[in-house]
Amino acid sequence: MPSQSSMELLAPAGGWEQLEYAIHFGADAVYLASQRYGMRRRADNFSEEELPRVTAYAHEHGVAVHVTVNTMMTDEDIDDLHRYFAVLQSAGVDAVIVGDMGALAVAREAAPDVAVHLSTQASCMNAAAVRVYASLGVSRIVLAREMSLEAIAELRRRIPDDIELEAFVHGAMCMAYSGRCLISDYMAGRGANVGHCAQPCRWKYALVEEKRPGQYFPIEQDERGSFIMSSNDMNMLSHLRALEEAGVNSIKIEGRAKGAYYVASVVNAYRHVLDGEDAAAWQGELETTSHRPYCTGFYFGDPGQNQGTVEYARSHQMVARVEGCAADDMQQRAAFDADAAASDACAPDAAQDAPFRVQVLCRNRFFEGEELEVISPDAAVRTCAAKRLVWHAGPDADLKDIERDGLGRIIGPDPSCEGGTLVAVAVANRTMERYSFAVPFELHERDIMRIRREGQDVGRVL
Repeated sequence: MPSQSSMELLAPAGGWEQLEYAIHFGADAVYLASQRYGMRRRADNFSEEELPRVTAYAHEHGVAVHVTVNTMMTDEDIDDLHRYFAVLQSAGVDAVIVGDMGALAVAREAAPDVAVHLSTQASCMNAAAVRVYASLGVSRIVLAREMSLEAIAELRRRIPDDIELEAFVHGAMCMAYSGRCLISDYMAGRGANVGHCAQPCRWKYALVEEKRPGQYFPIEQDERGSFIMSSNDMNMLSHLRALEEAGVNSIKIEGRAKGAYYVASVVNAYRHVLDGEDAAAWQGELETTSHRPYCTGFYFGDPGQNQGTVEYARSHQMVARVEGCAADDMQQRAAFDADAAASDACAPDAAQDAPFRVQVLCRNRFFEGEELEVISPDAAVRTCAAKRLVWHAGPDADLKDIERDGLGRIIGPDPSCEGGTLVAVAVANRTMERYSFAVPFELHERDIMRIRREGQDVGRVL
């Protein structure tokens, strides 16, 4: 097995759940934002009041916190930044990511104990610029995404070893140079450079002749029109060693507007490969979450273009988040099996090969006996059937018609919830409610259970 990589794995944390999953699945650092000055306003983000708790939680798990302060800055913004950077320093964050020279200057004054990283939006891609930024207090350069691997290696050769280089390795790419785009401002009235991008580069375009309004002509010989500005997604999982040899210190996963499952699955794959496992064994994992067709960005030449055949696709759907797991309760099992035997719904010995009971929070529907996949940070992807499915009905649940309508079989009181009731059911379909079922191996809090949904076109679901 190849030796472990020394590169930092930097993961997006658009909200609390994404933060927890990034850490659970092995990120060395996370990047996030509060409600202002971040380029992803559609993400949940964090309030300024939450930042001390966010940072403390990450630090308790040995994970660094980088806060993005990389929008285009007005004088009004700069006037507020002294206060804001002081808030970040007080919260104990490890680094700020800035793209504006004024913001850089204020960061050094107001938060002298916080490292300053230069945003990719500054388009830094030559050694002379690196040295200037370093003289102003920047310790890390987030490289322009347009750089090739060869150019990065040459840049590293020309700069001091103590200047760190960070590079994006996975996720959505922007058609504008280093992300500086005005299309959203003009077409949707939403400023991309202050975090409100409407992604018009992903829309379908056709040609219209001014004297024939409403008559559309494909720009290409294709009835689908043309996605002339929509880029492919980046995937560098198979080239991490090359990035390290080129001198990259930190690899960054794009996706602060993405959901928890995306963060978990992608971070998990990159963590395993960084720790020496074969990339080929984990490439399939990156197909399970919402993505456009993959490419290797500009690292090895032209990244290619998404022609719109698949705008977003994924092979799997998250169905549950693990809340806890323990040895199956014998008394509860006996009650379930007796009831199941009477109704002929499940063989009484179904638990013979499933000695654990996992408690989950339902995210999407799944059925009794359905084959589920489990992703955990310390194991390969495993499969199990959802055996002896139980709904943990809360104290306020209306159960008077549950048996009459054939929706379940009441087992008895729920020992884990005062006033709650255990109900044997055939399907878990109550989103964000608790269920439990027997599994053949032990699981841990925040492990993810998913199901294969082949050929999904998920639209704009993230």
